[in-house]
Amino acid sequence: MTTVTTGTTSPKGAHGTSHTRVEGLEKITGAARYAGDIPFAELAHGWLALSTVARGRIRSVETGPVLEMPGVLAVLHHGNAPHVNTDYVGMLGAPDPTIAVFQNDRVPHRGWPVALVVAETPEEAREAAEALVVEYEEEPHDIAFSAGHPDAYAHDGPQGAAVMEKGDLEAQLASSAVLVDEEYTTPEEHHNPMEPHAAAARWEGGRLEVFDSNQGSAWVVNELAQLFSLDPSAVRVRSEHVGGAFGSKGIRAHQVAAVMAATMLQRPVRVVLTRRQMFSLTGYRSPTTQRVRLGADADGRLLALEHDSLSLTSSVHEFVEPSAGVGRVLYDADAHHTANRIVRLDVPSPTFMRAPGEAPGSFALESAFDELAEKCGIDPIELRARNEPEAGPLSGLPFSSRNLLACFEEGARRFGWADRDPRPGVRREGHRLLGTGTAAAFFPSNAIPSTAAVTAEADGTFTVRITAADIGTGARTALTLIAAETLDVATERVNVRIGDSDFGQAMIAGGSMGTRSWGWAVTIAARDLREQLALGGSIPPEGITARSDTSEAIGALTASERHSFGAQFAEVTVDPATGEVRVRRMLGIFAAGRIVNPLTARSQFLGGMTWGISMALHEEALRDGASGGVVGADFAGYHVASNADVPSIEADWVDDPDPNDPVGIKGIGEIGIVGAAAAIANAVWHATGERQRSLPIRPDRVLKAAGG
Repeated sequence: MTTVTTGTTSPKGAHGTSHTRVEGLEKITGAARYAGDIPFAELAHGWLALSTVARGRIRSVETGPVLEMPGVLAVLHHGNAPHVNTDYVGMLGAPDPTIAVFQNDRVPHRGWPVALVVAETPEEAREAAEALVVEYEEEPHDIAFSAGHPDAYAHDGPQGAAVMEKGDLEAQLASSAVLVDEEYTTPEEHHNPMEPHAAAARWEGGRLEVFDSNQGSAWVVNELAQLFSLDPSAVRVRSEHVGGAFGSKGIRAHQVAAVMAATMLQRPVRVVLTRRQMFSLTGYRSPTTQRVRLGADADGRLLALEHDSLSLTSSVHEFVEPSAGVGRVLYDADAHHTANRIVRLDVPSPTFMRAPGEAPGSFALESAFDELAEKCGIDPIELRARNEPEAGPLSGLPFSSRNLLACFEEGARRFGWADRDPRPGVRREGHRLLGTGTAAAFFPSNAIPSTAAVTAEADGTFTVRITAADIGTGARTALTLIAAETLDVATERVNVRIGDSDFGQAMIAGGSMGTRSWGWAVTIAARDLREQLALGGSIPPEGITARSDTSEAIGALTASERHSFGAQFAEVTVDPATGEVRVRRMLGIFAAGRIVNPLTARSQFLGGMTWGISMALHEEALRDGASGGVVGADFAGYHVASNADVPSIEADWVDDPDPNDPVGIKGIGEIGIVGAAAAIANAVWHATGERQRSLPIRPDRVLKAAGG
């Protein structure tokens, strides 16, 4: 046995200093194993067959010829698949029936899973799945999304109430000296992480084991246990490395299909989705149409704010893109009305996608605010300062900290905003027009109860165990720094293990709540362990472990509103002959609490801002009215920003202390995209003098606005 003390010197490379990823070497050398890489003895491979009609019923599945093909082991479909239970409420509400694969003959959208072909090799499974003949009774479908759809209705979602209001809207609009009343639209957008969705399932010693790519292994355990009527202790889910997620990697059809096949065949089965399959099976951001009405007095003070947003959902599941919620935090008005509505169509279910609601909502509201600034003859930053609320506009709760204006002040200084000629269409560089724009950003900073265990090992190291997920954010590294700081040891002595549901319940990597929730749990456990070690004595071979559960502590956070804030700045050039828009430089300044690891934090901000460029100029999924499917469901047809689209982009932050917060960490994963598209759109107006109220800002739209 070894005697260990935590030491009294400041730990090298602890919380608040830049640190390269602890798993970085594994990733760049290929040693890191993803869900599709892990080897198994007797592994079989499943390939999903998807519907080719947008609505109807399955008349027949011709399995006979396929079962005779080389290597084919089974074909699962609605006629032979195990029954699953969907009568439950999970972490995010009732499950999307899309995950309950092969339960009936209904087809609610194109790309619906109709069968799983299992074979000895992935090549044999794919060939057989593509040869499988499925006959349908096709029915008329409706995928047409537009403002004013007669079947739209208000629906509360997990992110808040559908409708919130105060004051007499029409009266305040009538008394306003300046009015803005415009409609803004955003298209369907898809996550497209680098790593496709993959899952392998096997039964081991009477226990279901799933090796998965997900955003929360405990979350997937709870869902699978409910679906298959198992005790959660009988299910183990591991997700060691994840190559991106952005909201799409929760519980999906491929995991459930893999479990079904492994149960029927009594051997491991892996299902990996193709890029094209991901466009219909893993969710997406709904298109939106948003009407914003702003009324202000002559000095630019808001008297009325109305934000009405319409998004779509599938015919089998209700999911709301809560775009109208942005104003509930950013701006107050005497009359304040916001509403999120949805319409059911014959399309796949949308889902959470980086800054759900805030990303499209900020484009509409921050564009409208820029239009209000123009009409008032007030600088856009000054207008925001005049409308800075003292408390939550609708909740009335105090802000735990709100340093939005500090972000604008620092951003304006570094961007050179004071040198800007406010007149549109006057700056040129050769034949190109130049413009600059800005927009506000925010994202909630919440926490979810989580558990953690920290062990002092006999060899002098420390092991942290928590069911966290590192989806590319650097969570492993952040938790290493948090543990090292709390234990007051060098980071090299801390080993963080994540992605295993056996480590207990913990928050998923989502809602910008992961590091905050996990860091809190790790801090409490590490602090308790340090107190135990301070008593002295030796450490036994099995180590000394302290455990934490933050359920009780997190309840105290309800007394105030907690958010990260930011200010986005963009400079663009516009070619008036071709309509081409290029972002020349971007700057984001954020107020996001304590920054655990500046290196990976800056990477997260830059990633979100780059996605904002994609949102503003490139991303647009189009559906074919005849087939109901996405046109060009691949990287050739679906465009995203590349290095050539981002010549100069910078992110930084201001101090954002919160003396009443026991953790001080705020979410940063999602705020980087918020306001970015609006800043670019506002810069395009400044360059051309023409507003762009629909994304993406394509060359044809620029030319049309200019009368070309």
